[in-house]
Amino acid sequence: MNQVRVRFAPSPTGYLHVGGARTAIFNWLFARKHGGVFVLRIEDTDRERSSEEMIRYILDGLAWLGVDWDEGPIFQGARAETHRAYAHLLLEKGAAYRCFCTAGEAETLRARALEEKSHGAVRCGCRDLDAKEAERRSAAEPFALRFRTPADEEIAFEDGVYGSTSKRGADIEDFVLLRSDGSPTYHLSVVVDDAEMGITHVIRGQDHLSNTPKQILLYRAMGYEVPFFAHLPLLLAPNKGKLSKRKHGEIVSLTTYRDRGFLPEAFLNFLALLGWSPGDDREKLSRKELIRAFELAGVNKSNAIFNFREGDERAWTDPKALALNAEYINDLSPEALAKTAKPFLERAGLWRPEYEEGRADWFRRTAVLLRDRFQTLQDFAGRGRPWFTDDFPMEESAVRKNLEKNADALRGLLPEFAERLEGVEPFDAATVEGVSRAFWEEKGLKPGLVMNACRAAITGASAGPSMFEVFETIGRERSVRRIRKAAAAL
Repeated sequence: MNQVRVRFAPSPTGYLHVGGARTAIFNWLFARKHGGVFVLRIEDTDRERSSEEMIRYILDGLAWLGVDWDEGPIFQGARAETHRAYAHLLLEKGAAYRCFCTAGEAETLRARALEEKSHGAVRCGCRDLDAKEAERRSAAEPFALRFRTPADEEIAFEDGVYGSTSKRGADIEDFVLLRSDGSPTYHLSVVVDDAEMGITHVIRGQDHLSNTPKQILLYRAMGYEVPFFAHLPLLLAPNKGKLSKRKHGEIVSLTTYRDRGFLPEAFLNFLALLGWSPGDDREKLSRKELIRAFELAGVNKSNAIFNFREGDERAWTDPKALALNAEYINDLSPEALAKTAKPFLERAGLWRPEYEEGRADWFRRTAVLLRDRFQTLQDFAGRGRPWFTDDFPMEESAVRKNLEKNADALRGLLPEFAERLEGVEPFDAATVEGVSRAFWEEKGLKPGLVMNACRAAITGASAGPSMFEVFETIGRERSVRRIRKAAAAL
């Protein structure tokens, strides 16, 4: 086999979709597994809808995932003259012909073909025009270039995922290569680029499977070796409908996961397992493990489901993705955790330079304490907010259940407990625990009455890390002040 060369060819008409990102990952894994080359090609031929902003989103998204390319980015739009040259070469060889049909006439032919159950295989009278007559008319009339599909040919190929596939030439239309304005079509451009770039394996979405017979015909007509094709199952919404940028918005945008605090290693791992299996029960694999294990044979023919509950902010994405991200966050060293959490605190206005200087040790210990219940890095600026500022929201259920329900008892108990805390020395988890237990026993209280009230008062929540660790990391001054504030509010 020649050196493996694969490509990822997104269109910059929108942000990088999670389905597109998964296609890029599979190509990248395949190239790395076989010591091959991963080419990035931007298919920017739709000038009206393509934008520099979307190109940047694509490049930034791939870079965030760590999906590095060996060649590119190559911009398809800059190669239009090359594409046109190949179309005219096919015309000279008799593999293409000039079509003078208007758009309306072509649509009528297509409708008639469908009625005759010939699968929409458009065959117009222009196909049989004398070459000189076509040449004469081309000087005065607009025309498109169509491929002369051999009706008596069977196009068969072995797909890397779906196996043996074939289609009769009689069921394939004489598809357009150049539009009447001279612009190349997708089929022409993609085949010319893949052929000239030496792409050996075309790994792309299943929605392109029906395009493959046309493109194989083009490879043959141009005298190029046909690459190996493998079509990937689609990513579907929970209702098994198509994931849509328009309908599902940020949920399917790769940059959403970066901005909401996913670790790139975790999201790469998650996407790689949507529609592919390493052949065992492993669900957590490093980059090196994914590369070693990746085989096209492990790709499932069935479409994969990207689970989320529409309109539910608490379940805004696939729960497996969140759970896996939580595992990766928990694997970080204290130093790495502090570094990755910093940008999210900065964005929320909660970062202080002292967290890297005088209180660096405190910040690392606090980050480690908090992460056990966090699923994303954004949680540090959300549920972790009480550790970094006195301005934080109170959960209504925590206030109602742990403060207001026992208001009569807590009005006196909380100020008294706060006074006890003021005298604790040193103010660490072990010492606070001893003082707290002595207080409960002295008052004949169940521990939960005071501790749950303190949790609500200090963190605004009804659950979280050990309260004794909370006291130590929040500190004496803030803990006492918040307890007294809560008691006064009762």
